[in-house]
Amino acid sequence: MRWIKCSCVCALLAGQLAAQNLKEFEKRVTEFTLANGLHFLVLERHEAPVVSFHSYVSAGSVDDPRGQTGIAHMFEHMAFKGTESIGSRNWPEEKKALAEVEQVYDQLDAERRKGPRANKEAVQQLEGRLKQAIERANSFVEPNLYPRIIEQNGGVGLNAGTGLDSTDYYYNFPSNRIELWFLLESQRFRKPVFREFYKERDVVREERRMRIESDPQGKLMETFLAAAFMAHPYGSLPGGWASDVENYRLKEAEAFYRTYYVPNNITIAIVGDVNPQEARRMADKYFAPLPAGPPPPKVRTVEPEQEGYRQVEVESPSQPFWIAGYKRPDQYHRDDPVFDVLSMILSSGRTGLLYKELVRDKKIALMAQAGANFPGSRYPNLFVFFLMPTVGHTVEENQKALDSILEKLKTEKVDATTLARVKTKVRASVIRQLDSNSGLANMLPLYYATYGDWRKLFTMLDEIDKVTADDVQRVAKEYFVRKTLTVAFTVQPKPSAGGAK
Repeated sequence: MRWIKCSCVCALLAGQLAAQNLKEFEKRVTEFTLANGLHFLVLERHEAPVVSFHSYVSAGSVDDPRGQTGIAHMFEHMAFKGTESIGSRNWPEEKKALAEVEQVYDQLDAERRKGPRANKEAVQQLEGRLKQAIERANSFVEPNLYPRIIEQNGGVGLNAGTGLDSTDYYYNFPSNRIELWFLLESQRFRKPVFREFYKERDVVREERRMRIESDPQGKLMETFLAAAFMAHPYGSLPGGWASDVENYRLKEAEAFYRTYYVPNNITIAIVGDVNPQEARRMADKYFAPLPAGPPPPKVRTVEPEQEGYRQVEVESPSQPFWIAGYKRPDQYHRDDPVFDVLSMILSSGRTGLLYKELVRDKKIALMAQAGANFPGSRYPNLFVFFLMPTVGHTVEENQKALDSILEKLKTEKVDATTLARVKTKVRASVIRQLDSNSGLANMLPLYYATYGDWRKLFTMLDEIDKVTADDVQRVAKEYFVRKTLTVAFTVQPKPSAGGAK
């Protein structure tokens, strides 16, 4: 699951792109929008006969309907199940079987909704019928045919990821298989079949069990976000709450798909050994038939202003862990680049203040990190810290040391050497991170969908360059204040009353 935001990633973008003249870079980028609203970005890089494809959907778990947390994440599991013509041994019969599953499930739900008046024998019979109907529908499935076709044609890196603000689908093909990608991807968006839905629902539930319920840090993270966001959907992890996951219905997933997977909410990047004119021709041929739809709704709920310090504890026998977050504005705010610089000053490997003071010098932490945006960035979010105390040292000791570091940022200006080093590190990181088709295919649609212009890749660096020591001190003073702070940490379980003698 991808819980990172684009303003954070701006630190990874600058070097390689900024080293080039924007006008020269623009010559290799072709962009166009189909009549249905689907936007394409095509970047020519002919160094090797390969192409990276990235489909960016501006819908993530923040858009999950109430009572359906995690439904956006379900599409990671349903993404490559196939179409009417790919993935079925007998589509007409499979279609009937899928309809039968939903009919029986509707009957079961209706009986269960009667609560105490429900007929237990009827419920048991319907559960048996539902199991049989699901097994029959699954018997028509040709497992993993869609990804097998990709692999058999040289495709690599097939994957998907759900964040709070978006869902991404991506892989790479040899350049002589470009049209196959257009065919497969367009059919997946135009005529998807959500086969094996309830089987995958069980997989998602098991994922949650492993990543959150059985993982002390995952459980702490979930508790932390629920405390930090009382109203806004940023308070739920992409995996969703257990009771919601266990009760997903196929019709709910289809409704989400119809609402958010409309062409004007999708941006596609194609980067590599590609002819832009041919790409446009194939886009018209394969993607133009996708029906247009109204713009999806935006999140209505606004998180109330936090009026005081919040603290939550999670009992766990594991190594102590501590998370803290200060409320901050969204990625469109003028201070966004300042938060990025602040995160680099605090947490940029062995040169960051957190590592030097807590890990190297005081040796009170095994790990100390900061992040500019968490868990998303489209809406007001958190500047977050993660600390893991060393054996013999406490959460409280680490928190006190962190408070001292932040207080110093408020009272003393960052020196010019540190500020210059951070900006240099921004540039160097890009050369490592984005010297690939897939890296560029990831970033281009992200910035287009987020800011309306992929050129923000360049201007973001300019904004970071303009950040001053005065800006850093001002933002630290304004946002690192106790009343907007939420803290969560693990504590050792207390002995039970029966065991204490």
